[in-house]
Amino acid sequence: MHDMVIRGGTIVDGTGDPAFIGDIAIDRGQISAVGKVTGPGREEIDATDLLVTPGFVDIHTHYDGQATWDPELGPSSWHGVTSIVMGNCGVGFAPAAPDKHDWLIGLMEGVEDIPGTALAEGMTWGWESFPEYLDALESMPRTIDIATQVPHGAVRAYVMGDRGAANEAATPADIVAMAKIVEEGLTAGALGFTTSRTVLHRAVDGTVVPGTYADRAELLGIGEGIARAGHGVFEMASDLNPCGEEFAWMKDVSIATGMPVSFALLQSPLDDEGWRDQLARTDAANAEGARVTAQVALRGTGVLLNWRGTAHPFVTRASWRAIADLPWDEQLAKLRDPKFRAQLLADPAERPEIDSALVDLLLHGWTIQFPLGEEPDYEPAADDSIAAIAAREGRTPEDVAYDTMMADDGRGFIYLPILNYADGHLDHVLELLNHPSTVVSLSDGGAHCGVICDAASPTFMLTHWVRDRHRGARLGIEAAVKLQTADTAAMYGLGDRGMLKPGMMADLNLIDFKRLKLAKPYIAFDLPAGGKRLLQRAAGYVATIKSGVVTFREGVPTGARPGRLVRGPRGAAAAERLAAE
Repeated sequence: MHDMVIRGGTIVDGTGDPAFIGDIAIDRGQISAVGKVTGPGREEIDATDLLVTPGFVDIHTHYDGQATWDPELGPSSWHGVTSIVMGNCGVGFAPAAPDKHDWLIGLMEGVEDIPGTALAEGMTWGWESFPEYLDALESMPRTIDIATQVPHGAVRAYVMGDRGAANEAATPADIVAMAKIVEEGLTAGALGFTTSRTVLHRAVDGTVVPGTYADRAELLGIGEGIARAGHGVFEMASDLNPCGEEFAWMKDVSIATGMPVSFALLQSPLDDEGWRDQLARTDAANAEGARVTAQVALRGTGVLLNWRGTAHPFVTRASWRAIADLPWDEQLAKLRDPKFRAQLLADPAERPEIDSALVDLLLHGWTIQFPLGEEPDYEPAADDSIAAIAAREGRTPEDVAYDTMMADDGRGFIYLPILNYADGHLDHVLELLNHPSTVVSLSDGGAHCGVICDAASPTFMLTHWVRDRHRGARLGIEAAVKLQTADTAAMYGLGDRGMLKPGMMADLNLIDFKRLKLAKPYIAFDLPAGGKRLLQRAAGYVATIKSGVVTFREGVPTGARPGRLVRGPRGAAAAERLAAE
């Protein structure tokens, strides 16, 4: 008698091999048989006409704070994700000196747009060292498995204090101390080390993340700590400026440690072909013996503009600033007032203190701003832009933008894909997805609460890239599943999941592919202290199973908590053990 048998599903097993009709048996939280299962199960699930896939593995999230109070970790868990990796972009909450708690919160709030009030109220801070942080995470049963990485910003501030926070150069003694902390964190179970080298990542006070300007000696010294631990991905967000120097040290760190180095690769509107150069440099480094991988997004990386979100095109205008702190009901009443509308539209868009091309796109980028309707389109054509609509209708773009956000009682969204959309389509993303030196990433689950909701990326992968795309080529279902299961798991050494094979962890999704659908995003105020976040639901997930236990049925949580903290890489020992029994 098996613990569970899933019968008659279309199995897409994560290997990239052709899908097939078959059964899956589950015992003791692991897959025990795939194909034709004759024995009964204590629990039987009829998967006829359903896709059966491995649980999705999301390697770029920011649930570092939320994971200390929330066992469900939505919205990622709502989209078939059964394992996440957090601690990305060099920000996190360990190690944490007792007098640095507020500072670490401010760093996370500024870089990842997670409400500081929510973090301050939700976190209980029962740790100082990174191993103690892992112990705290391990104490909570969860819906999904979580794994984390050691963040450069926290390490630098812990070792160097205010000097580290201010990005002063590290001394040789500082580097030795930081490398030791990284080694201890990896030995205790972290899966990697992360850093940020982009000036876009700033704390709430405007200062860049500690480590942004770290020199070669510091980066290589920390790499030695990774090498001593014997495992760990070196992950970074970077402006890659100058590109040649950045790739030189990435190659050297990877070759010296034998470990993978991973960086975010996105198409910039300022250099729409720069991604090709970065990809060529990646291939060149790997040809010399490095293991460099580019993390790529599934769609345009941008923001959702909304009256109640973090940003919208009128945010710098005097009339908006006059009502910005009012309760929503009063704001909405003002926005519905024709006199207020006329005044707001007549106000000039004032320049903020930070003057950049990105600000211009927010305030005036009408050709790359698009209404996001009830059925969101993340690959809109130029004719769908605010500018094009205004031209057709003989209106101003400001007028169209105002009406767009007033839709649905003031809950309308404008989609602004700042990165990855310079061509006005996603053909280059498909090219990146098919490249051997890339990995699907950058969902930012748990972060950018007021502007982005890309935690729904696994559902977008299946709906847009496999089924619905009409502006170019698509992916096969087998390739799309492999990209966000076996491939992402392998990137972080999670060899016990990501494929539907005997001995693998029994993490699965049962999906009604015809019904699979992304809902319109919405803003909720359900974080601690009433903090806001953008959320997006999905229909079509008939069941999600974690370690052999059903955690969601039709998108509704069952209350089961089989998820745990993952400590260190996982091999295929489980498969070997089952084969011997």
